[in-house]
Amino acid sequence: MNKDKIAVIGLGYVGLPLARLFATKFNVVGFDINQSRIEALSKGIDATLEVEEEVLKSVLKTSQNDENGLICSSNLDDIKDCNYYIITVPTPIDKNNRPDLTPLYKSSETVAKVLKKGDIVIYESTVYPGVTEDECVPVLEKISGLKFNQDFFAGYSPERINPGDKLHTVDKILKVTAGSTPEIGKKVDALYASIITAGTHLAPTIKVAEAAKVIENSQRDINIAFVNELAKIFNLMDIDTHAVLEAAGTKWNFLPFKPGLVGGHCIGVDPYYLAQKAQEVGYHPEIILAGRRVNDGMGQYVASEIIKLMVKNDIRIKNARILNLGITFKENCPDVRNTKAVDVINQLKSYETDMTIYDPWANPEEVMHEYGLETVKQLPEGQFDVIVLTVAHKEFLDVNWSSLLKPNGVLYDVKGILKEKVNGRL
Repeated sequence: MNKDKIAVIGLGYVGLPLARLFATKFNVVGFDINQSRIEALSKGIDATLEVEEEVLKSVLKTSQNDENGLICSSNLDDIKDCNYYIITVPTPIDKNNRPDLTPLYKSSETVAKVLKKGDIVIYESTVYPGVTEDECVPVLEKISGLKFNQDFFAGYSPERINPGDKLHTVDKILKVTAGSTPEIGKKVDALYASIITAGTHLAPTIKVAEAAKVIENSQRDINIAFVNELAKIFNLMDIDTHAVLEAAGTKWNFLPFKPGLVGGHCIGVDPYYLAQKAQEVGYHPEIILAGRRVNDGMGQYVASEIIKLMVKNDIRIKNARILNLGITFKENCPDVRNTKAVDVINQLKSYETDMTIYDPWANPEEVMHEYGLETVKQLPEGQFDVIVLTVAHKEFLDVNWSSLLKPNGVLYDVKGILKEKVNGRL
């Protein structure tokens, strides 16, 4: 019988799949401060769609006496007897693009209240190098009264979850691990190795693991910024960017990145974490911030291109009927965190257009709460002056464009997925 008991703090897109997987071999408590989320999960319902209902129900404990399994709770008493605490809370940025460590501080305070001698606290949140030991550990020490690396220990294993991806699930993605001492590193690595079929990579220090994670998304951000800049150049030259990328992609070592809106909780955020730390130590990261500037400006660029096409087609801009398809940050996923589709929508709305937002995946209440925008889950009737495909949901591939678009209307394909003749695309 496995004596280890694991608490997963934060049951979002990262925490829930991890808790579910650990629950197949361990006694697990999934902890979250959102009571309505806990109630739904306890019934096997996951609003993020990351864990299917039957899969979630299969690991939920039916009795306290069950050896392994998952209990979802918002009660601190339920995690008091755990010996591993895995923190999977988000790491956002503020309005000035500076790292906001508030969720990490709060979750560290929560764990510190129940921390005991010998416990290990593992962080999965994406951060800049040094956050675990320099920012989080002091919180744990102060509230618990325990001594770091003497009474309790820390680990770091960055999440690599791709929301909505049913192929690259948590168990199929190689896991980077690290510990606050060599011995703890081996313990943390062994813990994850017991459930991750893809294997693990034990980094020499926590700071190395933190740095490895934050550069993964920064690298991707820079590469997308490059092709976004190419799209702007080729559009001015009346050259099809996607055709160029397809031709260039015939070379074996050409990287297959495509232009688009770069949002979400990782790629659009993590480079700012690395940039912040770089500036703190006296270095101004030119390439990283240049990539961010390019990608952050793509929403405004797309909107301006659409306005130009409207003028060209003699479409009156004020009160023009516009149908925006998709508001989530990526296709076939309900996640609306840091979605850049909103940038396109708000820019077009600023021209006093009549905007309708259709997204079969997004939760209308969540969108209204986050962005103050009204969305519909059913394809609206009538004809529109402009249709903007901002997210490549599978449902949009079967839309009858001729019935929705006025004869002189504009169809703009941000994602470059439509085979129909479009007026513009990135």
